Amino acid sequence: MPMTTSPPYDATAGAPALSGTERTRVRRLAERAATDRRALYDVLDSGRICHLGVIVDGSVRVLPTGYGREGDTLYLHGSTGAASLRAGGEVCVTVTHLDGLVLARSVFHHSMNYRSAVIYGRPRLVTDPEEKLTGLRALVENLAPGRWDAARRPTRKELAATVVLALSLDEASVKSRQGPPADDDEDLALDVWAGVLPVREALGEPVPDPLLRPGIGYSK
Repeated sequence: MPMTTSPPYDATAGAPALSGTERTRVRRLAERAATDRRALYDVLDSGRICHLGVIVDGSVRVLPTGYGREGDTLYLHGSTGAASLRAGGEVCVTVTHLDGLVLARSVFHHSMNYRSAVIYGRPRLVTDPEEKLTGLRALVENLAPGRWDAARRPTRKELAATVVLALSLDEASVKSRQGPPADDDEDLALDVWAGVLPVREALGEPVPDPLLRPGIGYSK
């Protein structure tokens, strides 16, 4: 199967709408659902960790793992010994960003500002060597842009020990909430602070490896 090579969302003019299915239809608070595929790209491209839901030996497993996107394909990877990557069948991948804690006047209306994506599908095992490198590059660059060209490339032995899965983004949904609390009118006069506490992810100062040779600096 050929690799998808459509451009990332910020280079796409008039991106197609998300294809709706019964599994991706947002039933509760449907007004929070996005229909533009660029919203899906935005959630994925600004994340680092996804949660992969699989069935292994009849039992549900949800595992945090890294990922990378190339066009309309999501790449996942792991060890060849990982049962979760050898299980086959349908999977569910989720990515969530917490943007703020919404503090209301009433306990009932406390909430969160968030952006989330849910992807369903049956991933395929990547066997083509070129696509396997493309998938691994997407994973590394999503984690730390620029590192693929800066670090040593994987050896044949390392590639043989690594499974790369490709999951189509054909069946996906995006849901988000932004804004202040939605208190009831009768609670607006209460002497209780209400508003949003923003939540932001930030990188700290680099901590060098104790075995790093002198004179090698960190570059973003």
